[in-house]
Amino acid sequence: MTPAVESHNPPVRRLADWSDARLEALADEHGTPLYVIDCQRVRQNYRRLSRAFPDADVHFAAKANTSKAVLETLEPEDASIECASAGETVRAFDAGFSGERVHYTAVNPPGTDLDRVVELAAEQPDLTITVGAEDTIDRLAERGYDGRLCLRVNPGIGAGHHEKVRTGADAKFGVPYDRAASLLESAAADFDVVGIHAHAGSGISGDDLGNHRELVSRMGELARTIDLPLEFVDVGGGFGVPYHPDDSPLDLDSVAAATRDALGDVDATLVVEPGRYLVADAGVLLTAVNTVKDTPETTLVGIDAGMTTLARPALYDSYHHIRSVGEDGYPVESTVAGPICESSDTFGTHMLDDPTRGDVLAIGNAGAYGYEMASQYNSRPRPAVVVVDGDRTAVAHRRETIADVTATETEVTWE
Repeated sequence: MTPAVESHNPPVRRLADWSDARLEALADEHGTPLYVIDCQRVRQNYRRLSRAFPDADVHFAAKANTSKAVLETLEPEDASIECASAGETVRAFDAGFSGERVHYTAVNPPGTDLDRVVELAAEQPDLTITVGAEDTIDRLAERGYDGRLCLRVNPGIGAGHHEKVRTGADAKFGVPYDRAASLLESAAADFDVVGIHAHAGSGISGDDLGNHRELVSRMGELARTIDLPLEFVDVGGGFGVPYHPDDSPLDLDSVAAATRDALGDVDATLVVEPGRYLVADAGVLLTAVNTVKDTPETTLVGIDAGMTTLARPALYDSYHHIRSVGEDGYPVESTVAGPICESSDTFGTHMLDDPTRGDVLAIGNAGAYGYEMASQYNSRPRPAVVVVDGDRTAVAHRRETIADVTATETEVTWE
């Protein structure tokens, strides 16, 4: 399918672009905390990226947002899916993706993961399994797998918004670059070797783009040295988005041109794996103010969303812009904090309009790694998720209850 050209497809959607009236109505109807995902924006982002990389296969990194509604939005667009676990692979198939559009790219996969994915490959033989260790190749052979195999390579080059997501130089990810060619050639005796893969990191922008280009260049060199016909060279994703309201959007056309130039002449299809770029600005998190406390240091604004709802600020010191919804008062410099019993459960300092108990706040760029990383710590139920598409609204994930939190517990019977 050739993506239709849309008349309004800006490279970034700011938090201010969301309709106050609609956000207020959603919060009133569904309560808070509440994730809101705009499927139309997901579609727009995919089409913009696909146009920038017209000769590449675009694989959505499902770990950014595995909501079935998101996957079903991308499936008709002819996107493919990169899955980091057996669970994500099952979800891709449940959303209608066929095997040739699914790559399983796990890191140190548990045995139960491999068992399930080998079963899926028997049903969908065009599924590609990417491995990052010689051990994993042996484990697949032990399970009788002899299908499509891709090798994840560690090129020794990392990039990304935080040291915890710079994967390209971390020994955890991929086989050493200088061993890749010989390992692939030996694996070709037992598997259908189809590609090579590397990924620099997550949230790449600015100066990190130079590292991304170097990674792509090294992968192109490797492809030209391997004495095997490769279907594709996968250079990962990690394309960054502007989290601060004054950050500039990524110049995607320039990134695409630099990527193609760095890869060079290879007889294989380029694959890119965007995650957050497709879904981050398609989502907001709505939360209600429950406490306003004046202290000598700051005005503390307590909200009903916490690090269990959105983990990125606590995990990576990430910034997410926050604004008042439907309020028009004098701005107050406020420290926004959640209800979790941890000092790390804060969302930074923001200018809020006369914060008052009951106000609704919107947290921006929450469509990527938001609900996906939510937890039940402190025995707190996970929030609801609603999706919108034009004028349509639907519940994608119902709000959990305390009964859901305790549902897996059993009565302990001592023998």
